[in-house]
Amino acid sequence: MPPKIFLIYLLIPLIYSHSIPYSDQLSRHKLIYAAIAAYGTVPRYCMDRGFNGTAEIKRQITVSCDTVDSGDTCSGFTAVSHEDEAILVVFRGTTSTEQLVVEGAETVFGSQTPWPSGGFVSEYFSDAFFKIWSRGMKDDFNGLITKYPGYQVWVTGHSLGGAMASLAASYLRFNQLVSMEQLLLVTFGQPRTGNLTYAQSVDTLVDNAYRITHSHDPVPHVPGKGHHGGYWHHKSEVFYNQKMTGWQICEEDEGQRCSNANAVDLSFEVGLL
Repeated sequence: MPPKIFLIYLLIPLIYSHSIPYSDQLSRHKLIYAAIAAYGTVPRYCMDRGFNGTAEIKRQITVSCDTVDSGDTCSGFTAVSHEDEAILVVFRGTTSTEQLVVEGAETVFGSQTPWPSGGFVSEYFSDAFFKIWSRGMKDDFNGLITKYPGYQVWVTGHSLGGAMASLAASYLRFNQLVSMEQLLLVTFGQPRTGNLTYAQSVDTLVDNAYRITHSHDPVPHVPGKGHHGGYWHHKSEVFYNQKMTGWQICEEDEGQRCSNANAVDLSFEVGLL
């Protein structure tokens, strides 16, 4: 084999290496329950199911997440699992996600704002994240990471909450609040959150980033690739088939072997569990 080709083969695993490999077990049996817990007024009920009653919830913070007086709220909470030696940072978007994504794309994605780590992101998501962060999550997180500096930090969220989780992970890394090796970002059905430059900043800052998608979920395809100011997904996509019996990882941004290769089914009735 020619030396140059051999070198390329050596570099491929280095480019796509992860200090925290993707775990179906962790995503399916713990993190999904954390993401669902953010939808409840008492997160402990779902957290207890996923973490066997061992996770300690710091507090939940709920804010208005819409510039229009629609009553939509966004929420987030921090928690710690000593059993897993992990700090959790969890988000949810509006509880009317499906209607908002299908009918209100202009409200959510129409305006963009600069993001600290680079690029432009949805102003809707940015405002919601900073409201939650400034109204208590910042203090709660700083207290936990100071007390447990050796713990991993797991950031997660479902749908619009996944977009805020993406912002949170890049923000934590950009401000050097966590190391690359200890940070894990796992989102479920995350829509496109920012432009190409933002996606590239996440690729650089958040090595262990996994966007879980499903063959029948349209939300990851909203807004359309390149639309509304150039929205673009960051890596790494974890694509599950219809029956959730297997998955495929596409390491590249906007990979064509995962959900982008499938026709979008506009059915929201596919369960996560």
